[in-house]
Amino acid sequence: QVQLVESGGGSVQSGGSLRLSCEVAGLSSNDYCVGWFRQSPGKEREEVAVMARYSGTAYADFVKGRFAISQDKAENTVYLQMNSLKPEDTAIYHCAARPQWSLDAWWLERHYNSWGPGTQVTVSS
Repeated sequence: QVQLVESGGGSVQSGGSLRLSCEVAGLSSNDYCVGWFRQSPGKEREEVAVMARYSGTAYADFVKGRFAISQDKAENTVYLQMNSLKPEDTAIYHCAARPQWSLDAWWLERHYNSWGPGTQVTVSS
């Protein structure tokens, strides 16, 4: 059973930075992607970024140039470096895993079958 645990959330002022971590355990193969999603109060959950273990990354348009996803394969950890944070980035951030090596349709939540509980990010103006 795949388990994911996020950490690194907190409160920052607009323009600040945070780095989120997602520790992944229980994967049975290397063919998977780990994505970051977020949900703000009153809004639907939305995709943020994704990393395939061996085949690249993808980002939502609204975070391009500000957020960067990376991984430490030895530690089975995926990071989300968030810079130039804005109040509208305030949300609970979840990481999720899907058993697929490609980035096709990475934004579709239904393709992810394991989710972490989330970490709160609050950006004040």
